[in-house]
Amino acid sequence: MLKNELVSKAIEYIIKNLNEEITIEDVADYCHLSKYYLCRVFKAETGEGVYAFIKRLKMEQSAIEMKLGKDKSITDIGITYGYSSSNYSTAFKKHHHLSPAEFRKTVNARSAPHPYLPNHLARFQSFEVYDQKIEIRELADFRVIYERYLGNYLDLGVQWEAFTAKYQADINADTLLIERYYDDPAITRVGQCLYDLCMTVEANCQLANTTTIEGGKFAIYRFDGRIKDIYETLQGIFNIWLPNSGYEMDERYGLDIYRQIDRKNSQVIMDLCIPIK
Repeated sequence: MLKNELVSKAIEYIIKNLNEEITIEDVADYCHLSKYYLCRVFKAETGEGVYAFIKRLKMEQSAIEMKLGKDKSITDIGITYGYSSSNYSTAFKKHHHLSPAEFRKTVNARSAPHPYLPNHLARFQSFEVYDQKIEIRELADFRVIYERYLGNYLDLGVQWEAFTAKYQADINADTLLIERYYDDPAITRVGQCLYDLCMTVEANCQLANTTTIEGGKFAIYRFDGRIKDIYETLQGIFNIWLPNSGYEMDERYGLDIYRQIDRKNSQVIMDLCIPIK
C-alpha cells in the first residue's frame, strides 16, 4: 500500500494530466512541496523517480490506447502524450521492446501470453460470446473509503482481507467492495500495477481517505467463476469485444465490483465494468 498521502496525491495529479506536458515542478507545486522533497519521498515510496514514473505511465497508457483504439493513428497517439512521430517510435521501442507498428500487430488477437502463468496462453472467446453477456448501464457515483497500491494483482486476496478487517466497523448490508484499476498487466510489469481497493460508505463518513468514484455509462460483464480466470475474461473483453463494439473507453478507469466471494473455493461473482462513451 502507498502509505504516504503526498505521494498518492502526486500520483493522482499525474494520472489526471497524463496527456499534458507534466514537469516535476508541476507535481511539486500541486502537492505544495519542494521538488527535492517530492523526489525523495516519491522514490522512497514507489521505487521510481517522479520523471521516470511519468515517462513510464505515458508509454504504457499510449500502448493501451493503441490496443483499444484500432482506428487511431500511431502518430496521433504519440502526439497525445507529447511525442513527435520519430521520438515516439524510439521511446516506445525502448520501453516495450517493440516498435509501435509491431506492437499494434500483436493486439486484438484471439490469444496472448499470460503474465501470471508462464508458458500459458490466455485464450479469448468470440465477440458474440462476450456481447451476449455484456449490458450497457448507467452507474451512479460511489462514495468510498480507498487505499492505493502499487504492486502485483496476485496479492489482492491478502490485501482485501486486511482492508476489510481494518474497516469492519463501516461495513453494512449495502456495502460494495470495488477495485479501481489504472493499468493493463498485459502491458505494465505485473509488480508495477497501480490500483485502488475501495469500499462504499455513507456520505457523512468522516475518515480522511474518502473519495468519489465517478459513475456514468459502463459496459458491464457479470463474471461468475474461478478467481484465476478473471484476467483471461477481462483481457478478452478488452482485446475482442471493445475494439469491435462501436464503443470507446473514456477517460474514467475500469472498476471491478464484487457481488459474492467464496474464498474457500476461490470463486467469485463480480461485475467487470468498462467505462465507455
